Amino acid sequence: MLDEIDIKILDKLQRSGRTKRNDLATEVGLSLPSVSERLKKLEESGIITGYFATVDYKKLGKDITAFIFVTVDSSKHYAAFLDHANHLDDILECHAITGEGSHLLKIRTRNTESLEKLLAKIQAWNGVVSTRTNLVLSTSKETMQVRVGVEK
Repeated sequence: MLDEIDIKILDKLQRSGRTKRNDLATEVGLSLPSVSERLKKLEESGIITGYFATVDYKKLGKDITAFIFVTVDSSKHYAAFLDHANHLDDILECHAITGEGSHLLKIRTRNTESLEKLLAKIQAWNGVVSTRTNLVLSTSKETMQVRVGVEK
């Protein structure tokens, strides 16, 4: 169970993953060894799964962001579909969904030509019945931060 100090640590690290342990200790009012032990426990419990840099995809040449709804015909193709999706660099997220389609992919790619090639690749996978692609025109909010609170 998380306490207020764990929540403060998680909040700070979500805003700035490069925060030094001694700065965290000062901010939450604990010793450096105490903060280190808390971080170790948060990592071992799977609450903290990694530390990441936030990048500007456009500056990396990835000008297209899109969401692709994919319909896979049966559960016998499910594992192979996930394996394919998990091994393509342009696919950032893969979700099993309800509603239209069976999966939702978030992709980032260079341009419409690379998007077309990616779609052709996905449509050729065994079990893929259909795809529907929505291009992102602009993004007003994109975050990996989750507000953490103490359950009462």
